[in-house]
Amino acid sequence: MDGKMLARLGAVVFVAVAVTATAIELSRDEEQAESWASSRPNTAPSDPLRDELFRCQALGEAGPRDPACLRAWAENRHRFLAPGARPAERLPEAAPAPHPQADPAMPTHPALVSPSAETR
Repeated sequence: MDGKMLARLGAVVFVAVAVTATAIELSRDEEQAESWASSRPNTAPSDPLRDELFRCQALGEAGPRDPACLRAWAENRHRFLAPGARPAERLPEAAPAPHPQADPAMPTHPALVSPSAETR
């Protein structure tokens, strides 16, 4: 059996598996997926602290000067760092902040700066 024939056989097996998986997925009842989605709560219980933290986040630089925001951050720290704090009392994790892309034209390390750039 040469390599060309083996490649063709592998492609036929792959297509057969893909067609079988598609047929199985299409033959499933849609009721199963709907019942799972309907069993989950549609709305999460509102947490006033979480709402206040979102409001403070929207304030931007004015947030650290707002007394209500300072109280909300203190309460959030207390919830997070309190001994024996339950995970249910903590706020859900937010998406990580995007990291700024390093501009290759602007070296950040002093050793990477060319001597001609230092004399300008």
